[in-house]
Amino acid sequence: MSCWETIADYGLRSIGIGERLLPRADFTLCQQFTLIGSGMIWNIYFGTLALLSGFFLANALALARFSRHALLRKPAEWFIFVFRGSPLFIQFFFAYFLFLSLKNVYPFFSPLTSAWAGALVVLFLNTAAYSGEIFHGALMSIPKGDIEAADAYGMTGWPRFRRIIWPTMLRLAWPAYTNEAIFLYHATALVFFSGFPATQQRGDALYYANYFADKTFNPFIPYPILAGYFILLTLAVIGFFGLVNQRLNRHLPQEARRRIRLRPQAIR
Repeated sequence: MSCWETIADYGLRSIGIGERLLPRADFTLCQQFTLIGSGMIWNIYFGTLALLSGFFLANALALARFSRHALLRKPAEWFIFVFRGSPLFIQFFFAYFLFLSLKNVYPFFSPLTSAWAGALVVLFLNTAAYSGEIFHGALMSIPKGDIEAADAYGMTGWPRFRRIIWPTMLRLAWPAYTNEAIFLYHATALVFFSGFPATQQRGDALYYANYFADKTFNPFIPYPILAGYFILLTLAVIGFFGLVNQRLNRHLPQEARRRIRLRPQAIR
């Protein structure tokens, strides 16, 4: 089988298109690159949807925590504390068994026992908590002069928030939020190693890398391939968020603009 035939057979296998059976012997480098790359579809799916949906909840949490009213502030503080204070791996396990228990009583929860929905919910809530804390810190850092200038122009309420507070908050938070986005994509590798099962051996990139490492007893080929894919994904995230950062800081002098820098988090 040529490499092009391998790509045609296994390139979309992780989403159920192509060969049903995984190779069991005589593993080639092309097979490993193709199947691990196929699994990256799931990592991109989880990371992108969780990031997009979590962005809006994170803004709401930041505003609620910034509020003077305890009925808004306290729930936001506890939500952020719980999801930042517990390991993501444990959150996956807890959510899976919770959804499994609810499924037995309410069939409505049945889709949440699958990774495509249940794991996405966990990642959505987790990144919203971390991002909410980042945005709250940015809200606290908005220069008072910006608010006073808006007041001097007669801006109050929603116009002041939309034109002054929210853009300034995003500009201040964006470098840290970029690192959160990178970490989120890396965290997607935990999905199929947690409670959520991979049906019909359709898993993410780490699932296939682990499969080849177990079959060949050689982890020095599949895991570096996996790392290479994630490095490319990280570069893509940095590039995209860097463009957004330039847009947010377009009104500032060149020397005053904050650049996006990769700051790996050894411990979260």
